[in-house]
Amino acid sequence: MASPPAQERPDVPLHGGFTRFELELEFVQCLANPVYLNYLATQKYFDKPEFVAYLDYLQYFAEPKYIKFLHHPGPTLRALELLQQERFRQDIITPGLANKLQIEGQRNAVPSQKD
Repeated sequence: MASPPAQERPDVPLHGGFTRFELELEFVQCLANPVYLNYLATQKYFDKPEFVAYLDYLQYFAEPKYIKFLHHPGPTLRALELLQQERFRQDIITPGLANKLQIEGQRNAVPSQKD
C-alpha cells in the first residue's frame, strides 16, 4: 500500500506547505540553469561556507533512489558537480561563462541533424 501524501502525514514537517525534500528538489533543479548560477554568484552566495556545504549536501540527488525525481538529471548533476569546485564557483560570475554553458546545454538538448 502506498504511503499517503506528505500533506496528509502529520509526521512529515511542512515548510510553506511543502516537505523539505520537495523544496530541495525544486532548488537543485534550478541549479541546471547557468543564468541562475550566475545570479547566485553575483549575490555572493558562493562566498558563504554554509551555502557551499549545502551544495555538497545536495549531492545525495546523485543516488539512484533520488535521481529518478530529477526532470533533467544530466544538467542538474553536472551543475552540482561543477559547484563542488571553488574555481567554477568563482568563474561563473562572468556572464560569458554562463552564456557558454547555456549554449552548450541547448546544443545538447536538441538532437543533431545528420545530412
